[in-house]
Amino acid sequence: MTTAKLGQPIARGRTAEIYAWGDGQILKLFNAGWHPGWVDYEARVARAVYETGAPVPAVGDVIELEGRLGLVYGRVEGPSLLRRIQARPWTFPAAGRLLAELHAALHEKRAPTLPPQRERLERRISAAQPLTPELRARALAALQALPDGDRLCHGDFHPDNILITARGPVIIDWVDATRGNPLADVARTIVLLTGAIPPMPGRRLIEALRGKFLAIYRARYRRLTSAGEQEIAAWLPVVAAARLDEGIAEEQERLLALVRQGCS
Repeated sequence: MTTAKLGQPIARGRTAEIYAWGDGQILKLFNAGWHPGWVDYEARVARAVYETGAPVPAVGDVIELEGRLGLVYGRVEGPSLLRRIQARPWTFPAAGRLLAELHAALHEKRAPTLPPQRERLERRISAAQPLTPELRARALAALQALPDGDRLCHGDFHPDNILITARGPVIIDWVDATRGNPLADVARTIVLLTGAIPPMPGRRLIEALRGKFLAIYRARYRRLTSAGEQEIAAWLPVVAAARLDEGIAEEQERLLALVRQGCS
């Protein structure tokens, strides 16, 4: 057990607090009672992603501190891409292109030890309470008809998970990473950019810009990868059905409409 003393957290999230830790590191200290298996899982995923050479934080050891489990990461300094847009709204076209370029570059990589994307989507669709049995069956059938893949997929790729640092953009929050079809990953980003509730402050600005930002992202990604618009659209209802498992009340009706429209 580690006995080092902590100062004040530099950030807080739903599952953990972030503390400065040693030289050039941070400690993600999980809330009390967090299952050890989940911490070990995040560490394995983070190491697998780091080994691909993607621009991500280095990952260290799992430790125990004051009865809580923690995971050590390399410290990354810089605002998120979302915060950069909020501070400099005129840069949003370049930010949209950057988001697409980073995503396309990730999708060139393979991470064979990551869990399969299809199983993750099946599990979440099966558990999504807002889906009726009929709509769930249609969403699962739509998933079965779509092609597999073997590429590195982030699973939650959006501007607040891109940090702008002195050494370039760094992508964080890889707990949902899988190996799978890149277009499912793109569809997830589209679903998020279309309807996820932006954080405050700056919500009105993001709401005003989101349509144009999304169009820039989609056009740039398609240009870089030759992905077809219809191929991407086929994944949208499946990803929306899986998103319903997250229990975000403000998004439920919009997500259900996507599933109904795409799984008719």
